[in-house]
Amino acid sequence: MQKVRAARNRTLTVDDTEKVFYKTKLLDSNQPLTISTIINKTICADVLLIIDALPQSFVDLLIIDPPYNLDKNFHGLKFSKRDDETYLEYLRSWFPKLIKVLKPNGSVYLCGDWQNSACLYQVMRDTVQIKNRITWQREKGRGAKTNWKNAAEDIWFGVMSNDDYYFDVDAVKQKRKVMAPYKQDGAPKDWEITQEGNFRLTHPSNFWDDLSIPYWSMPENTDHPTQKPEKLIAKLILASCPVHGIVLDPFLGSGTTSVVAKKLERQYVGIEMNEAYCLWAEKRLAQADIDKTIQGYSGGVFWERNTLHYQLAEQRNSNKIRPHQTLD
Repeated sequence: MQKVRAARNRTLTVDDTEKVFYKTKLLDSNQPLTISTIINKTICADVLLIIDALPQSFVDLLIIDPPYNLDKNFHGLKFSKRDDETYLEYLRSWFPKLIKVLKPNGSVYLCGDWQNSACLYQVMRDTVQIKNRITWQREKGRGAKTNWKNAAEDIWFGVMSNDDYYFDVDAVKQKRKVMAPYKQDGAPKDWEITQEGNFRLTHPSNFWDDLSIPYWSMPENTDHPTQKPEKLIAKLILASCPVHGIVLDPFLGSGTTSVVAKKLERQYVGIEMNEAYCLWAEKRLAQADIDKTIQGYSGGVFWERNTLHYQLAEQRNSNKIRPHQTLD
């Protein structure tokens, strides 16, 4: 049965006519997978079957969000939970091969949760130079009576070379309201006074608590069961991929990585085996030609969660729309 949605529900849908149109945009495994043919494309294929055919050493950034070690139904494609050793074997069957697409100065982010994080660490340790583990707060989550609510996920950050990799810390600073402003010689120290309050630009840490999971009233929302926020992916791309660089996501899902890369003037390659998800991704990519907003990112900085009124006030004061204007 087709879902009946509320009038204000902005979850993306693709009708039958759009399906025919967006399907023509996709590449499949029968087409040549050269750099020129796959740049800024969605490849509808199982990455495990085409991994050896991908070009080598052409990607600046890999963002990998594989199936977590959980029982999950991805619109008819089911992934079954395995013991840790079997899941680790699954990761090792493709991760080292996939790393070969990275440039010598490339970076990789590998996503997971607490249950598979140890496996992710092992496969990363054996293949790349691990730089950090990011933990981000997923503000949603099921309550539990006999355990702690699971409301966080991990992202492992690795590079090909400790001596040569791209990282732009200034592009991922966060704007935070100063609760106890400190002055030196009567002047603000490391913060600024505005009509809307006192704010400080802070260096990003490896704990992110400013993200909102996509939900029904957000235009980026789809029916994908494990969709990542555009704001989260924007941080990874801005930090670790130069403008016009190439980002590859081999488990693309509903297209978030490709969409954000396009909005931020990077090139992209997305691989996804579920055709429905590929079509969602193509529609989102088309929409990105018109709307380049990213929720929570405005004026070149990331804002704390639920600080929309400060952003709008700042925009009113400047009397202009800022690049990548966003809504919280």
